[in-house]
Order: sequence, then structure tokens, then C-alpha cells
Amino acid sequence: MLEVTLSPQYQVPIPQEVRDLLNLKAGQKFSVLLQGDSITLVPKSSVQSFRGVLKGANINNVRDRTERV
Repeated sequence: MLEVTLSPQYQVPIPQEVRDLLNLKAGQKFSVLLQGDSITLVPKSSVQSFRGVLKGANINNVRDRTERV
């Protein structure tokens, strides 16, 4: 388990191996989630990073607006 120390400025460094694994960049923004006594940092992705994700998706049998409740 990796261990880091909270600085006097309340900053927490992210270890190099985690930054490399998640491809984190300086200045990147995160969402902070509280789960009980735990803090989870979730990297925020830009809309541009999702470009092309659904390319080639099968759109057959997709419900029409008229079928919605």
C-alpha cells in the first residue's frame, strides 16, 4: 500500500507510479467524493476525451422517443 503525508498547506502528493498508471497531468482537475471516512479522487475528463468512443456502435433496436414513459 502506498503512503503519502498531508502537507502543512493541506496538499497530498500523488505517487509517480499512480500518475503514470492513470496518465495524470499537472493541472488536471479531480472530483472529490466522500465515502464514510474515505476520500476518493476521481480525475475529471474533458468532453474531448470521449470523442469517438461510440464510433461503430450498433444503433439498431434503439427505443424511439415515442416509446418513452
